[in-house]
Amino acid sequence: MTGKIDRIYEALITGAERGLVDEALYRHVLAECPKASSKKIVKASLLALSDPDVKDAQILQVVYALAIRHRLDPVTENDLEAVGEPSADKALVKKRKRAKA
Repeated sequence: MTGKIDRIYEALITGAERGLVDEALYRHVLAECPKASSKKIVKASLLALSDPDVKDAQILQVVYALAIRHRLDPVTENDLEAVGEPSADKALVKKRKRAKA
């Protein structure tokens, strides 16, 4: 998942550097990363806010505003991550010993 977040992060920063804000920045990110969900965009925004290399206050404000705006978006199909069936490691599974009556 880190690769996806990194691509979204790059799209956020490049869009903000071009002067895009609010909905235009959001559309730019979706154009660059069509499968980006609100959850992933918020994670990438937080990554950008914590990046010491990003020092432009205007970019930080734009990214912060986008994160706040989309933080409480309803869950969409893109937000759901594939979860595989849990597999039990036989070495970790302890078999119960039944008490004989």
